[in-house]
Amino acid sequence: MIGCMKTKAAVFVEFGKPMVIDDIDLPDPGPTQVEVRLFASGVCHSQLHQLGRANAPVPMVLGHEATGVVTRIGRDVTYAREGEHVMLGIVQRNILDPVLPVVAHVGYCGQAVAFGGPAYIGMYTWCEHTVIDQQMVVKLDKSVPTDVTSIVGCAVLAGAGAALNAAQVRAGQSVAVFGGGGVGLSIVQACANSGAAPIIVVDLTDEKLEFARQFGATIGINASQVDPVTRIREIMGGSPLSGVDFAFDAIGLARTSEQALQATRGRQIWEREGGTAVIVGVPHGAPAVPDLALIAHGRVMRGAPGGIGWPERDYPRYVQWYCEGKFPLDRLVSQRYALDQVNEACAALSGGQIAGRAIIEYGGGVR
Repeated sequence: MIGCMKTKAAVFVEFGKPMVIDDIDLPDPGPTQVEVRLFASGVCHSQLHQLGRANAPVPMVLGHEATGVVTRIGRDVTYAREGEHVMLGIVQRNILDPVLPVVAHVGYCGQAVAFGGPAYIGMYTWCEHTVIDQQMVVKLDKSVPTDVTSIVGCAVLAGAGAALNAAQVRAGQSVAVFGGGGVGLSIVQACANSGAAPIIVVDLTDEKLEFARQFGATIGINASQVDPVTRIREIMGGSPLSGVDFAFDAIGLARTSEQALQATRGRQIWEREGGTAVIVGVPHGAPAVPDLALIAHGRVMRGAPGGIGWPERDYPRYVQWYCEGKFPLDRLVSQRYALDQVNEACAALSGGQIAGRAIIEYGGGVR
């Protein structure tokens, strides 16, 4: 497929090998599509999972959260206009719209490109330009920085959305968050904004636990030193039914999902149900095996895909929080890379060297 323009992208071409920076062929925007010149894009753990799959389709371009400016639009586009700033993310803008997004057909060296985001939305943002359906973008006021807001479409949507939409955390409720990366810290900040207490964060380094305090964490547990479930139960009273109201797994391993359920409180005689474990991280590896005895005590395990978010409603709320100083995205974005450093970014994330979220910037940061 020969596209109408070429743009630089990080292309995954062979398992076990670094991505290459090369041109991909973009089509003209279809009737409901927009072309976007990207400002910045987040680097998510789920992309490491895709790069680690020996059977992943190649060539592939990854990335599924970004900011950019609309440069061209299709003839039937009604939402965005050329020159407007937008945020891109993993959930379609209006979740009540039954029409599926239209996928662009991108080429590389004569082959069709697979996409690192959910296949049905055709999402790809590790590139200088992208063509995407108008349902996958939300407008961003030009007065708002475009670098730190690039992570709203996945890390913030999934994390904060899990707390606000899936769990509906309220003031005074107790919370534990397994994983202090970008998604986990977004959960923490949303819980703090909701008045939850205590807010317990579980991770493997004291540095990450200390970093989490900047987002509202009140207690840190280093799971490399103590059993986190035992410690959470001690904090919450020490009885067999002790635990938190909500435990979030922002990692997606079977072990952390199981620990999240174990860390929730059991049902008291006057209650309909006990605590809830919310699985936010993209599951990978062996599936979790919930302890039926825990469920028998009223504990609940549920999923929160995409934070069960509604971008048209939720993105503006998170941006407003940032503008009001209630969500320090400028701290959450802790590392910045150029497109030709994308392999370094992935290596740093894989090695646990990134506290918060790393982003890729295209051409020099805030615009």
